[in-house]
Amino acid sequence: MRLKDKVAIITGSASGIGKSAALVFAREGAKVVVCDVNEENIEKTVADIKALGAEAMGIVIDVSKAPQVEKMVQKVHEHFGRIDILVNNAGITRDALLIKLSEENWDKVIEVNLKGVFLCTQAVAKKMVTQGKGKIINTSSVVGVYGNIGQTNYAAAKAGIIGMTKTWAKELGRKNVCVNAVTPGFIQTEMTAGLPEKVLTMMKDKTPLGRLGVPEDVANLYLFLASDESDYVNGQVIGVDGGMVI
Repeated sequence: MRLKDKVAIITGSASGIGKSAALVFAREGAKVVVCDVNEENIEKTVADIKALGAEAMGIVIDVSKAPQVEKMVQKVHEHFGRIDILVNNAGITRDALLIKLSEENWDKVIEVNLKGVFLCTQAVAKKMVTQGKGKIINTSSVVGVYGNIGQTNYAAAKAGIIGMTKTWAKELGRKNVCVNAVTPGFIQTEMTAGLPEKVLTMMKDKTPLGRLGVPEDVANLYLFLASDESDYVNGQVIGVDGGMVI
């Protein structure tokens, strides 16, 4: 097992890519902390993990709230004694063209998608530095690299994640804590389910592999970056987009 007995916190892991990662990690021996705002889905995911014979803990949390993040990290550390992996996967969208984008929807996306990553990483990094090892995986997006119409707030947050990833890789690498970013393309999740069929078809046509991604495509990269196999991978931004951006 590639993650045997490692403790992994995965934010936004009650559904979509995060849930897929939680299950993949559990199958590889990790003790998984399922963090999300949706309590009902947390309970379902924890039950699915336990059905695999793995250990899981569920925590309801808004990652944009510092006191909640600090309490979560402390609870996990007290229970398991260590934190080996952090996957900053939680994210939301509030799409609108620039001239129609409200300040409220700008703030909400930045708070969850950017500030939340900062808060979780800051709290967990302190534990990892003391341990002398850790893996931090940040979920950015191809939108953060190339932009996208109607997603000023989302693109800004995801581009910011790339900048933070490179900075933290330099700061924490000397402490044997690796920090990397993943940039998914169009993945079939609840977040993309509401898109018009013509948009999905256009995305498929733009992708050399001829299909949209599935959550497991991203989760499998998370697994590599979380494992000891990636111990010399640091500060990288790795795409999972089927070649869409080449």
